Amino acid sequence: MEPLLEEIDHVAIAVRDLDAAVAWYEATFGARVVHREVVESDGVAEALIAVADSYVQLLTPTRADSPVGRFLEARGEGLHHVGYRVADCAAALAAVVAQGGQVLDEAPRPGSRGTLVAFVHPRAAFGTLIELVQEAAP
Repeated sequence: MEPLLEEIDHVAIAVRDLDAAVAWYEATFGARVVHREVVESDGVAEALIAVADSYVQLLTPTRADSPVGRFLEARGEGLHHVGYRVADCAAALAAVVAQGGQVLDEAPRPGSRGTLVAFVHPRAAFGTLIELVQEAAP
């Protein structure tokens, strides 16, 4: 079987104050934000900080009942999920299901930056929420 995971797309960190987190990364590491977006369907605002060919994705909820809002309420700030870049999100999702893994998305859906995404439940991945990320076609 050919490997489906191409590289780490991003590491997502849930924060209460997005601007404060961005300012800290800028002041501490000289990091630069390369993309900001509100994803209404997920109830989050994000800032992507480039690290080589990957990102640190800082996430804050735009509503308390969003998955990130519930995460912050239950666990506080910190690592939320790991995003893996894949060539074909549907094929990677099908591979998880074929192995008996639990998924949160039955089919890929639009993500930020024009990507296609799907989430794998932490119970299927040793306690880690995984996002499969397919880059937009050129």
